[in-house]
Amino acid sequence: MQKRHLAAAALLASTVSFAVPSFAQDSGSPANEPVVATVDGTPIYQSELRSTVEQFQGQFGQMPEEQVRAIALSSLIDMKVIADAAEKDGLDKTEAFKTRMDQLRQEELYNTFFEQKINAEITPETLKARYDEEIADAPKQEEVHARHILVDSEAEAQEIIKELDNGADFAKLAEQHSTGPSASNGGDLGYFSKGQMVPEFEEAAFALEPGEYTETPVQSQFGYHVIEVEDVREKAPAPFEQVEPQLRQLVASEKYNEVVSKLKTNDKIVIEDQDLQDAYNAVNKMQ
Repeated sequence: MQKRHLAAAALLASTVSFAVPSFAQDSGSPANEPVVATVDGTPIYQSELRSTVEQFQGQFGQMPEEQVRAIALSSLIDMKVIADAAEKDGLDKTEAFKTRMDQLRQEELYNTFFEQKINAEITPETLKARYDEEIADAPKQEEVHARHILVDSEAEAQEIIKELDNGADFAKLAEQHSTGPSASNGGDLGYFSKGQMVPEFEEAAFALEPGEYTETPVQSQFGYHVIEVEDVREKAPAPFEQVEPQLRQLVASEKYNEVVSKLKTNDKIVIEDQDLQDAYNAVNKMQ
């Protein structure tokens, strides 16, 4: 039993050493906010503990929730105790501390601006309209539904073509002769668009009409193919739900560059080093 307690203590110590969370932002701490602990009279609110637990999620495997809460509370208490000691030692008056606080302030202002002036304006309606615009402007793509029979020699492929000419069933011949992984499925490759197959195969497949098969063997790095096309259709665009995250990132990036470009025209920016100035200009041109 003693060993269990020691193991838990060691885990807590190691956890706190590398997983110290940041303080939760003060949202006003309403009077009815539950207090879970106090440190020298300073309250630790339920929201702070909840935020810290969320930061620890996934770090402790199947550890019981109450244990994770205890670790999170221990981290918060340690931070407040150390913060109090730092203030008593006057560390908050040092230039290094003031510089760091100024940096953190700018970072938080940046994040808040980004959330309220850029992300908040990217609505589902905005994204759907951009999706429809992109789909309308995108070049149309064809895709074919094909089967193939893959064999090792040209002579064998020619014999298979002769059997097809005599009315043999393509799928059955694929099951009997094909060395490819699709043989058990009658050589069925499903639908594919340009760029998904090796060039020789692709060129032959896209030259066929539905119901046609290659009259001569098609050689590729895998062997000799006999190809039959069952259907040709226009490739459907990716559904909105699938591309929404990438679309949101694209729109946010565009809006960000637009907003920042306007802001930069109002501020005088001076870069002392000419080489750095040139590199800065190149990066901004790319963006």
